Amino acid sequence: MAWQGRKSRIANVHATREAAQADCAWRSRQVQEYRQFLASEQRAPLRYDVRQIARAELPKSWSPLPALGFLRGQGF
Repeated sequence: MAWQGRKSRIANVHATREAAQADCAWRSRQVQEYRQFLASEQRAPLRYDVRQIARAELPKSWSPLPALGFLRGQGF
């Protein structure tokens, strides 16, 4: 899960908890590296955590969220 303020999105789906934790760590490092940029843009930094979800919880148009998706115009 990705969180920015109160908004949340499913960032990615993995078959194993280990893969999800590795992805979570990678995404968190990406945000950490861009923390100064995020502050200059007056955006709350993204926060990631691992949560088990059911397939039914995925929206029909869901796609994985890039670590810094809002930098590419894919806002939260």
